[in-house]
Amino acid sequence: MRTRPARLEHVAGFNIDVVAAAADRNPDMLRLENLDTDLRPPAPAIAASRAAVGLDSANSYLPFTGQLAAKKAIASRIAARSGINYDPETEVVVTASDGDCLLDALLALSDPGDEVILTDPTYAGMLNRVRVAGGVPRLVPMAVRDGEWRMDLDALRRSVSPRTRAVFLQNPSFPSGYVLSHEEWSAVTSLCIENDLWLLYWSYMEGILYDGRKVISPASFPGMRERTVIMGTASVEQRMIGWRLGWIVAPAAVMPDLSVVHIYNGITAGGIAQAGLIAALEAPTTAWPNASLNGSIAETPSLLPLRAMQWSRRPVAGPRSWIRCSTAWSRRTFRGPCCSTASRRQP
Repeated sequence: MRTRPARLEHVAGFNIDVVAAAADRNPDMLRLENLDTDLRPPAPAIAASRAAVGLDSANSYLPFTGQLAAKKAIASRIAARSGINYDPETEVVVTASDGDCLLDALLALSDPGDEVILTDPTYAGMLNRVRVAGGVPRLVPMAVRDGEWRMDLDALRRSVSPRTRAVFLQNPSFPSGYVLSHEEWSAVTSLCIENDLWLLYWSYMEGILYDGRKVISPASFPGMRERTVIMGTASVEQRMIGWRLGWIVAPAAVMPDLSVVHIYNGITAGGIAQAGLIAALEAPTTAWPNASLNGSIAETPSLLPLRAMQWSRRPVAGPRSWIRCSTAWSRRTFRGPCCSTASRRQP
C-alpha cells in the first residue's frame, strides 16, 4: 500500500525538536531556533485574554472568519502602515496562526502544477507549503552586494513561465535576514502586473526594522491592491506566540475562496485569543515593551541581529539586515536543516 503521496516527494521532515534537544545539552549555545523571545507580549493583550476566559462569546466557533472587532483592528493596522484601506467585513479573515494562512492562500489561488516564485534562500516552511499545495517552486537567487543580500532582478524576470501563478515573499526574510529595497519591490510588483500574477506577501515581522528603515507595503504600489494577499500574525511583533493567531487580507473578489479554504483547513481562531489580539493591535506602541514610537521593535540585546556572521562563505545577514535564524548557533557550527534555505534542486 502506498504510504506517501507524490506531492510530498520533495518535502523534508521538520526536526526542530531534535535541534532544540541538542541545544539544551550545551549551556554555551545561543538559542534562536524557535522564534521565542524574553520580551513580554503587550500587557493589554494579556489582560484582555484573561478577562475573556469563561465568557460564552469567547468560547465559540463563531464567527468562522473571525470576530468583526478583530478584523477592524487588523484592517486599521494595515491601513496605518500601507495607506491602503480594506473592508473588515469582506476583505479580512482571522486564522488560527500564520502557518494556516500561508497554506490557505496557496490552496485558494493555485492549482496543482502551477509554479510559485520564491527567493533562494527562503524559509523551508514556505517552500514546503508550496509543495504540499501541489505547486512547483521556482527559485530566484539572492546575491551578495555590499555585504547584504540583494535580489537578482534579471533572474527574477527569467523565472516567469506560462505556468507561473504567484510570487511568494516575506519581508524581512527569515532565515536569511534580507530586507527588500524599494527598487526590488518595484521590480516584483511590476512583474506581477505584467504577467498577471498574485503576490502572496507574508508580513509577519514587517515592522521589525533597523537603521531607520521604513515599512514598505507592496500593496501600496500602483495596481497591486487588487493582486496582493497579505498574510500576518501577532506571534512576532506582538510576541503572542501562544495565542496562535494569524490573518489574511485580500481583495473582496477572492475572499470567498480564501474563506472556504480557511474554514475547511483551520476552522476558526479561538475567541479568547482574539480578545487578546484586539487589545494588542489597538494598544498604543508605548504599551509594547521595547517598541519604538513608529511601531518598529527597537534594537535590544533580546532581539539583536547577527550582524557579521558567515556561514559556508555566505552572509546570513548583512551589516544592516535583520535576522532571526531558525537554528541553534554555537562558536563552531550551525545545526539543523529545520532552518534550511531553499534547495537548488528543483523538481
